[in-house]
Amino acid sequence: MSDVIDSEGFRANVGIILMRGAGEVFLGRRTGGRGWQFPQGGVRRGEELEQALYRELHEEVGLTRGDVELVGGTADWVRYRLPPRYVRRNRRPMCIGQKQRWFLLRLRRPDATFVFDSTNEPEFDQWRWSDYWEPVREVIYFKRPVYMRALTELAPLAFPGATPSPPSWWDEISTTAPDPTGQAAASVE
Repeated sequence: MSDVIDSEGFRANVGIILMRGAGEVFLGRRTGGRGWQFPQGGVRRGEELEQALYRELHEEVGLTRGDVELVGGTADWVRYRLPPRYVRRNRRPMCIGQKQRWFLLRLRRPDATFVFDSTNEPEFDQWRWSDYWEPVREVIYFKRPVYMRALTELAPLAFPGATPSPPSWWDEISTTAPDPTGQAAASVE
């Protein structure tokens, strides 16, 4: 099976916000120290979003459906374009960015064990828990608007009745998150 890339060049993808306790979220360090991010991955042809979600959860962090509770997801696809230097022009169909559906999962037990070698090419080599909003500052710059949108939309589900306000640095990040393509970096389809 291959990943789904739409007619506009956007690869279908699922993003995973894995939460524990009072609101900490999982951040994985990309193998080789190439930054921190949430688990995410492509949707394969013929695969439903929820199937892709649980497959990616297992491949990237070693957890199964039984280890987590599905709290909710974003209502629509959220898209971002890759900066030109990351576009692989020799691949067909060419992928210019990703369209993602984000899912909020809550750990069922605090002592879950993460495993990163479920595949031949592990995505992560380290992990840590982070405050809910912090990943916006940790992720590579061109994904920041998507993280902001997903965390904001899912915050009422993460914190029913008492959604915390974004931190003081939020506005600065939101106005300085560069758009490498000259178009809206994060848009809703």
